[in-house]
Amino acid sequence: MNYDQLKSKDFDPELTVYSPGRINLIGEHTDYNMGFVLPAAIDKRIVFKIKRNESNEKCHVYSTDYDKILAFDLNNVKPSQEEWENYILGVVFEIQKLGYELSGFDCQLDSNLPIGSGISSSAALECGLAFALNSLFQLGMSKLDIVHASQRAEHNFVGTQCGIMDQYASVMSEPGHVILLDCKTVTHKFVPLHLKPYCLLLLNTNVTHSLANSAYNTRKSECETGVAILKQNGLKTESLREVTIQDLTENETDLPPIVFKRCRYIVEENQRVLKAADSLQKNDLEEFGKLLYESHRGQQLEYEISCEELDFLVDFSIDEPQVLGSRMMGGGFGGCTINLIHEDHVDDYVEKASKAYRDRFDIDLTPVYITPSGGTFIV
Repeated sequence: MNYDQLKSKDFDPELTVYSPGRINLIGEHTDYNMGFVLPAAIDKRIVFKIKRNESNEKCHVYSTDYDKILAFDLNNVKPSQEEWENYILGVVFEIQKLGYELSGFDCQLDSNLPIGSGISSSAALECGLAFALNSLFQLGMSKLDIVHASQRAEHNFVGTQCGIMDQYASVMSEPGHVILLDCKTVTHKFVPLHLKPYCLLLLNTNVTHSLANSAYNTRKSECETGVAILKQNGLKTESLREVTIQDLTENETDLPPIVFKRCRYIVEENQRVLKAADSLQKNDLEEFGKLLYESHRGQQLEYEISCEELDFLVDFSIDEPQVLGSRMMGGGFGGCTINLIHEDHVDDYVEKASKAYRDRFDIDLTPVYITPSGGTFIV
């Protein structure tokens, strides 16, 4: 393999795939609890340039971001010590496990997705590669097949027990809409997104606390514990999706306090998602903004996945009339806040928030300007 050719800007692919990151307007950690979420793909993407090579089993993937090449054999696909490689290897493994035949390929990756910002570069990586391999080798996988294979890759090779939202949004999104996704039935409806004269602004804290990965799986386990106790008490439910606040209150004495808090957040957040979709349908942006603030307080106080930097930015926005709502977005303990802000005041607000944030933490804030977009596609 000529690695210089793979790393070259003149690398000549058979096809090019654009795979977007995503925002989630509201509904954090509800997806693995079989609840509701409200995501959309964005105009920040990973670009996959891919072609078949002359080998039956040798594969090479070059990441321009890491300036590293992953070389592997299709006959011996196993987890790596490098996390970014496992997203690639996991997708290949899951496609093979489904019985599809692949042969050697070379792929060049280029991304403008900020890593660790909560806009799911991982799902974009998984879904983009699955989409590219499906097209390159004419496998006949459906979009939903691609979503599920990508999710299993993250479970089995990366070790994050994620829900289906990130992959679903990356593949299924349509321009000008958000997805109201029912994670229990894996069905959706599109909700028109008419925000003018407001827009969505992400503010990247540029921090990732060490709790982020372990806490994700811990929260999932705490919710499962809550469901198990509720079932023991006679409640007919398989997830927190079917649970009401009244159910929780009636069983509170049997639930460990921390489990009660986690479950209450999920039940309340599910209701906020449905209210948020309704407010967008009615173009009631003030109500939608209030729901964003409520969501953040739930994540901060009940689910306890926020951090000082995120709380500072949300609190900072409250007294700014040009901001209708703000909350942390993503798995937690760092990443971005998502802000509903008047488009005429974005630059002034970024400057003001950046100064306050730098004064408080001595860290530079990074604004991420995004537009909701369509899902993964071939150029």
